[in-house]
Order: sequence, then structure tokens, then C-alpha cells
Amino acid sequence: MTPPPARRRRTSGGGAPAHNLPRRGAVRRAQAITTYGVGSLIAVDNESFIVSGLDRAEDSWKGDEAPRVHERRLARLLGVSHFRLPPASDDDSKDGMRVRRFPLMHSCPECTELQRHRDFNPPEGQSVCGTCEVDLVPSRFVVACEAGHLDEFPYWHWVHRSTERGAMTAGRCGGKLRLRSSGRTASLRSILVSCTCEQAPEVSMEGSFRRNALKDLGLKCQGTRPWLGTSVPAQECGLRLRTLQRGSSAVWQPVLKSALSIPPWSDSRADPLAEHWDALRVYDNREHVEIYLKGVFNGQCPIPIDEVMALLDAEREEDPDHDTPPTFDHRYRALRDKEYERLRSGNDESEHSRDEQFICETPLGDQSVLSPLGVTGPMLVKKLREVRALKAFTRLADPDSTIDSKEMPLSDSPLRWLPAMEVRGEGVFLRLDEDRLGTWEKATAVAARAERMRTAHQRVLDQRAGDRGQAVASPVTPRMVLLHTLAHVLVNEWSLEAGYPAASLRERLYTGDDMAGVLVYTATSDSAGSLGGLVAQGEPDRLVRSIRSAIHRAEWCSSDPLCMETEASGTGGTNLAACHACVMLPETSCEHNNILLDRALLVGTPDDPQVGFFAEVLNR
Repeated sequence: MTPPPARRRRTSGGGAPAHNLPRRGAVRRAQAITTYGVGSLIAVDNESFIVSGLDRAEDSWKGDEAPRVHERRLARLLGVSHFRLPPASDDDSKDGMRVRRFPLMHSCPECTELQRHRDFNPPEGQSVCGTCEVDLVPSRFVVACEAGHLDEFPYWHWVHRSTERGAMTAGRCGGKLRLRSSGRTASLRSILVSCTCEQAPEVSMEGSFRRNALKDLGLKCQGTRPWLGTSVPAQECGLRLRTLQRGSSAVWQPVLKSALSIPPWSDSRADPLAEHWDALRVYDNREHVEIYLKGVFNGQCPIPIDEVMALLDAEREEDPDHDTPPTFDHRYRALRDKEYERLRSGNDESEHSRDEQFICETPLGDQSVLSPLGVTGPMLVKKLREVRALKAFTRLADPDSTIDSKEMPLSDSPLRWLPAMEVRGEGVFLRLDEDRLGTWEKATAVAARAERMRTAHQRVLDQRAGDRGQAVASPVTPRMVLLHTLAHVLVNEWSLEAGYPAASLRERLYTGDDMAGVLVYTATSDSAGSLGGLVAQGEPDRLVRSIRSAIHRAEWCSSDPLCMETEASGTGGTNLAACHACVMLPETSCEHNNILLDRALLVGTPDDPQVGFFAEVLNR
């Protein structure tokens, strides 16, 4: 989505901008995490910019416009002390997100010259050709590598590729580049680039998107990171470059990590200690902890020492086992395990203060009506808070399938904080019966379908990692695919039954050898997230009707029989019976970008109905 054009500042009330920098457009805080984060390209009117890194963000992210956010469990996982909300882009805001012009290569539709923006001699603060006085057009093409680097498209090399390699250096031919469109078609063949040196013929952009197009020119990634500015020198990367459209989603994809605020961290009383937990963990003795806190807070610790010790014990409970390697994936799994335990046990609203940010209660209705469906343990999450942090970003690769070495950090130097957003809302948590689930997932046909998906997904992960030994393991199991598909059909059902937009709901899966739960919750912080309509769907009588209706809807797809009988679908064959006509959701609602789905594991196939976990529901 392109941000709206810049609005005029209000002149009443005084208050000049903190910095005398031109203002270009506006984005919402959530977009600064999910869509227009650090390193992403953003189009404003006829101009294009890249969001700057966070090395100097302390100067521009003022405390009143970018307040701190605390979520200890997630901060510990990501190695930071706290988070900060991105600065808002309101009429009253004094500052905002920093951006730099990128790409620098522009063309003039009137004189057809193709050169850097400054070489057009535009008037200050404008992006027009100094000669023709028409709006300049930013380059439609950029190049990137899988390590996250980004650079200008090498137009000069592309035009002169027919000349002897090494005979000239870029720009030394004495000519000027030109770009025009023949207007015959809308394809790349109609985009023509030439050089006035006349040593190379006019060429089209056709073929520039081939996987080895730039490699055949002898070009490799130079490690350019334009979002960090020119003060950070580039280090040659050497990876293969790929041509991309400037607006392609492959140019920037966020690496987001999230956590629910659960007791004892969910009442915000521990926030004053955010900077001190690493030091406190060194002490095992209560007296030493008390001495440290008295020294730091001048004898006035903001919370009682008993609560501090309880918080330290709770944090140590999430430490990985000594037999488990302390990798990021294992620590993230430990975080999810603790959430699952808390969602199962719940807590009563009447037992906590008004500051409590997590209220999870057992429904009052008779839960035995869910037993025939194989569903158990529904919980009404009347109040929840989720913190989503932007850890890094990737280019060309799915963030969930990349290794850490291909994640690009948000700054050149380490930071003690990361940008994040808060989501407050409600949800419904439910589990599947372990006995019935264990019997079902051992069936040969069920295991075979899941193995087909796991093999295809692992193949994709291996290809994206480059080194098979470094690739992450596919999470596909029969119960994981079942829970994932069930969450999707419930979101679709509740969007129809309860009036929620599908994009305002989100799934959170809890799968493992001893876990089989799913949380469907409101994914936005607006009025759709706090009216109680979703919690009402978790009452047993309504939940039974919702599940039955969702399963019956999943039994048929408008693309059947093609959808149900397909051998593979989705990216790299990572889906089976799943398409946009049946179970797929807006990608903001899905944890796995609409892959690892199979409707047949819910309802069965015409040839083998028993492969579906809910096959008995359809027979009644």
C-alpha cells in the first residue's frame, strides 16, 4: 500500500519541526514494522525512498513520540533490554521515520535521459528535470542478493554487454544513458535502454530477470547497503545478484518475532527493572539481589523483593534444558511452551488487578458437547497483549526459511532495543484430544500425506539455505498441518458468523509431541479487537456449531475436484488440498504465509474419508 501524500503541518500551537528536513508522506506505526520497516522501499507520489537504519535513531526517535515498550520474555529472546514504538506520522508529530532517496537512478520521460537524480539539477526539494520541468521517474528496477544487500540496476553494463568485457569501465565510454518505452507492449521488450556513445546498440530490458542474467555479465554483489547511508563502507559480498521490480514483495520481507504477555510479566509492574535483569540473574542469593536493587534505586525498589525473586524463578523456568543446544529456535520454542501452559491453566479476572494484561478463563457452558468432535479444553482469552518486534529483514527469501546469516540487521552497530508494536485484544484457545489425535496421526494414509508435504517443504528450505547442513528443519507433522488448517477454517467461519474481517483475526499455533492447541485472536488494535465478539464464540454451544459449520464448508471447494485431487500446490508443492477458494487467508493472519495446509486432513478424500480427523463429524 502506498502511503498517502504529505499533509500540511498545523501552524497553530507553535512547535517547529525538530529537524529542518522535508516531509514526505506518512505511515502508520504498524506499517513501520510490517510493511515499511528499516531497509524497505517506500513510494510517495512520484518519488521512491528507502527507510534508513537505526544507528542514529536515538536522535530522531524522541521519547514522547516513540515510547518504550516492555516485554521481558521477548526481549530476552532477542537479546535486547526493551522495545520502542516507531514514531507516529500524524499532523502533530514533530519528527518521524528517516528515509533516503533510492534508487538514485532516474529517467526523464521528456528528454529520456537516464542518470542519477542530482545530475538532473532539480530545484531544491523537488524531483523534476531541471531542463524539461517534468516529474522524474525513479528506476523501476533494482538488484539484490540473498544476503540482504540492495543496489542500483547496472544499466551501463546491460547496454554495453555486447562490447568486449573489460575494455571499458562503467561510465568511461563518454556517452549518456537514455531510457524510453516503445509503447508497443506492456512487457520488458518495450523498455529500451541506449547510450549516446554509439558503441553499443539499443537494447531492451527483456531477459534482465533471468536467474543468471547479471552473473553472465561478470557482476557480483558489492555488499551495498543504501539504508545505512554512505558513511558505512560496503564490503564485497560476492553472491549472485537478482533483478527485481522496485515494488516487488521480494525486495523486503520482515523477520517478526512475537510473544504474549503472560503472568507474572503481564501486569507491567516489572517494567522499571527492564535494564537490570541480566545483572540480577547473576545472583542466586536473595540478600545479594536486595543489595543490588537498593544500590540501583537508592534504597527504594519499585517492587517488593519477593516479587523480584518470583520473576527470576519464572525466567529461569524458560531456560533451555542443559541437554538442548541453546539455539534461537529452541529458546523460541521454550517461549511458546510457557504460553501453552498458561493458556491451558488460565487465570481468573477477579483475582488480579485492573493492570493485568492477560485474562484467560474457562467457559461456563458444558464442555462435554465438544467431546464427539475431538476438541477439548476451550478457554476464553478475554484480555491479551501481544508484542511484535522487527528483528531483521530478508530479501529474495522467505523469513521463516532463512538462516541467521541471511538476515540483515537493522543497524550497523548492535542496539539495545528493537522497534515493535503492541496488539491488545481477545481470543479463543482450544486443544485437540490427545488420545484421538495420537490414534489418527499413526494411520498410514495420514502419515503419507504429511510426509509428502514435509519432503517438499524441506526441499524448499534446503534450496534457500544454500548449504543443506545449515537449513532449518521443516516443522511439518500430521498434527501441525491439522491444527494449521483447522485454524484457517475457523477464521473463515468466524469472519462470516461473527462479522469479523478475516484480516483482523490471526492464528497462533502450539504444536509438539505434547502440545496440540491453537489460539485465534484479534490481530488489530482497533475496535474490532476489543468488543467481546470473538470471546463469545468460545462458549461450548457456539463453538460446537462453529466447528461443525467450518468442517462442512471445508468439505467442498469451488475448485474441486482439482483442489482435492491435486498432487501438490502452493510454493514448491508445500500445500496439498488448499487454495484461495477454500482455506487460504490474508497473509497477515497466517503464521506460515499460507503454506503447510491440507483440507483433506480435516475432512478426508473421496477415496479415503477416514484420512480426515473430523470424518465422523461429517457422517452425522
